[in-house]
Amino acid sequence: MEVFQAIDSRKSIRGFKSTPVPTSLINQVFTAANRTPSYANSQPWEVAVVMGSKRDELSEKIYGLASSNAPINPDFEIPKNWPPAIEQRTKDHGARRFKALNIERDDAESRNALRLMNFKFFDAPCAVFFFMDGALNSWSSTDVGMYIHSVSLCAHALGLGTCLQASLAYYPEAVRQVLGISSTKKLLLGLSLGYPDWEVPLNSYTSTRMNLDEYLRIYN
Repeated sequence: MEVFQAIDSRKSIRGFKSTPVPTSLINQVFTAANRTPSYANSQPWEVAVVMGSKRDELSEKIYGLASSNAPINPDFEIPKNWPPAIEQRTKDHGARRFKALNIERDDAESRNALRLMNFKFFDAPCAVFFFMDGALNSWSSTDVGMYIHSVSLCAHALGLGTCLQASLAYYPEAVRQVLGISSTKKLLLGLSLGYPDWEVPLNSYTSTRMNLDEYLRIYN
């Protein structure tokens, strides 16, 4: 898949087939993504790919926490407020997504059910967790962010779908415990990975993007 096409056609997938992802394909995705640039070639990313019974165990653990409304404790602070223009974009995005599912604003039960689907990885057979050493700073988190985007694009180019999920980093201690990962490794983000199920209504939704004149300035 040509790079411009991949960037333009990639979207967040929130409904997956149960078809397992071959390990050979996973290796192909991460081998390609490993060419992502990083500050001083530090390559600070550390990755856990979770499938099979371990995936089910982890989903059960974090779903239980989320469904009981356990307090979240992410390793990296969640934004508490946004500048007005950005806040409006996030609100518009949420409203359009609920409209695509015919979920009304006051339908708390349906909204909560959609929230909890995050912790079942939207039925994806594979979940991916991205860590970096806790001694690192924002330079490295920027690098890991670029790496995650590379993973998403490479997966898309190979016919897979992904959904980047901040919610999968809400209970990092539980993730580390199930996976046996040191507390010195900080969890940035989770990602669901698998073959898209285009029969799932939410997969028909495509988010919008800003126009260039809203953010781009060219100086001569």
